[in-house]
Amino acid sequence: MTQDEIIEMAEEVGLGFVVDRHWMCHKELEAFAKLVAAKEREACAKFFDDNDTLMFWGSQAATHIRARGEVV
Repeated sequence: MTQDEIIEMAEEVGLGFVVDRHWMCHKELEAFAKLVAAKEREACAKFFDDNDTLMFWGSQAATHIRARGEVV
């Protein structure tokens, strides 16, 4: 998730501390957004782990979802 994407989402929900596309608490909010994304990725991956069948290939999907968090 890029800084611009985080700023856009913050503006979309009306966070008041985004001023002229500069953050007053930039690092903290970016870190929070990354934590939220990681939590959501893990919830999705767990769903696929819990629903692993030969037809569904859940474990492979879970591996790919978790790998998204490794991309720098």
